[in-house]
Amino acid sequence: MRRFFYLTLLLLFFTTASEAQQIKDFTYKIYGMARTDYFFNSRQNEETVEGIFLMFPKNNDYDPNGHDINAHPESSLYNLHTRLGVDLTGPEIWGAKTSAKIEFDFRGSGSTFGVIRLRHAYAKLDWGNNEWLLGQTWHPLYGTVAPELMNLNMGAPFQPFNRAPQIQYSYAPKNLLLRASILWQTQYLSVGPKGKSRDYIHYSNIPEMFIGLDYQDATWTAGAGLHFSSLVPRLSSTVYDDLNMPVTYKVSERINGLTGEVHFKYKDKKLMVAGKSTLNSNLTQCSSVGGYGSTSADPVTDEREYAPLRISHSWLNVMYGNKWRGGVFLGYLKNLGASKEVFNLCGTGTDLDQLTNASVELTYNIPHWKIGAEYSLTTAWYGTNDEKGKVHDTHDVSNNRFVISALYSF
Repeated sequence: MRRFFYLTLLLLFFTTASEAQQIKDFTYKIYGMARTDYFFNSRQNEETVEGIFLMFPKNNDYDPNGHDINAHPESSLYNLHTRLGVDLTGPEIWGAKTSAKIEFDFRGSGSTFGVIRLRHAYAKLDWGNNEWLLGQTWHPLYGTVAPELMNLNMGAPFQPFNRAPQIQYSYAPKNLLLRASILWQTQYLSVGPKGKSRDYIHYSNIPEMFIGLDYQDATWTAGAGLHFSSLVPRLSSTVYDDLNMPVTYKVSERINGLTGEVHFKYKDKKLMVAGKSTLNSNLTQCSSVGGYGSTSADPVTDEREYAPLRISHSWLNVMYGNKWRGGVFLGYLKNLGASKEVFNLCGTGTDLDQLTNASVELTYNIPHWKIGAEYSLTTAWYGTNDEKGKVHDTHDVSNNRFVISALYSF
């Protein structure tokens, strides 16, 4: 029944699009791709979608005989990132050109796969140098510069990866691009005391904020950006009295994070060189490593104050070629700890000291077709957190990943 419902939606979508072409001043373009991916990992990893979106290798988990339970390979063949979308242009309003984009794939959400998922859905008002965007699209920290990879994680956790509902203003005089955004969370969520949840920003009533400036010309892009978040970890706390009975108190808590990034990209007919460096504070909603810890706790109510872990992550990507196109990706991440002493850390990969990645790929490209393979080595250094959340006494764990992809685009 559910499959019939979604097929009906697809038919309505195309019927509506066909009718819209007949309305004066409206045009549309349908686009998409059919994609098949195979991957093999040499061990278990922190990941989503059964290994499709890889983060980093899991720590050793030894049984009583000294065997590492996580040292077992995994593989899969899937088509979930097949996509379909439509670009619309409409009549002018208030002197602005109007346009819209709707795009979806079949990723689903959580552990539900093969179900339609919204990727992009936004409308634009364009006055030339000034533009407003309202809707869901790439998080501005994903930005104007991102790596070229066969791997669907697009460089995460070294590269921020997120699509979010937002209101974005862009001003582009000559070779400059100024962007300012306010954002909320839906599919990509922050991690807190109860795991991933939209409640942290829902109860905050303060959206994420971003401002960035780029220089752009025919071959170069270079710029920087600042991002601010303010989340509410808890509305209440539960403590136990002298009779070991639970008592719940209302608490007022907040964790703020400030993230900065710089980026560049050079591109000509065959060569592309790009890189980005980010210093993040509690950026787990962007598929990154990090989080925060408690700095103090009220002895009666357990109301807490918090400090974020500071995580530095950078990447460099070099690609060359047209029909045959190859390249490398290098990523490095480091846990710099918090500015204060912390306890009860929560987040993603809080026991990681360092993380590295080296990837090579080769693709064959002809009109509408792209076929390629990628090898990636990711190494994580796990250890013990000190009083400021830094990690010491480390040991390394590595994963070897092979990806083969074929896609037909239209």
